Amino acid sequence: MKCNRYIAFMLAAAIFLFLPLFASCTTSQSGQVYSSDQAQRSLNVYYGTIIELRQVTIQDRTSGGGAVVGGVAGGVLGSTIGSGRGRTLATVGGALAGLAAGNAIEKQVGTKPAVEFTIELDNGQTMAVVQEDGAYFRVGDRVKLLQGEDGTWRVSQ
Repeated sequence: MKCNRYIAFMLAAAIFLFLPLFASCTTSQSGQVYSSDQAQRSLNVYYGTIIELRQVTIQDRTSGGGAVVGGVAGGVLGSTIGSGRGRTLATVGGALAGLAAGNAIEKQVGTKPAVEFTIELDNGQTMAVVQEDGAYFRVGDRVKLLQGEDGTWRVSQ
């Protein structure tokens, strides 16, 4: 019986330790990072001047995977506590706590600081673009805007 509890505890601990690694498999929305399917594609190029910069947050959509994994791990860990009715309560409580923790971890990992650029193009049009990086840009900087075939935009110097 002790061996089963030890295995359950180790399994739950492993899931909690590796959950942030799985949840962090998100794509970059930086102006300097291209995915492999974006390479060697034509881009429309526009030029303009930054007229405003604003700090914003990008929140990835949550898949629910963090909650599921956390719930399972919490339930397994809770099942190692007590016996009889106490074990049942500990299992349910562990599952609920794990569910909440897994969901919170997934949300936290999917939150990224970003910058909203407001840019006046040379043709007089004004547009806004949001991307992850932007610390090295300043209001008044001349920038290049790249429009991908898929409708995405990125700001570059």
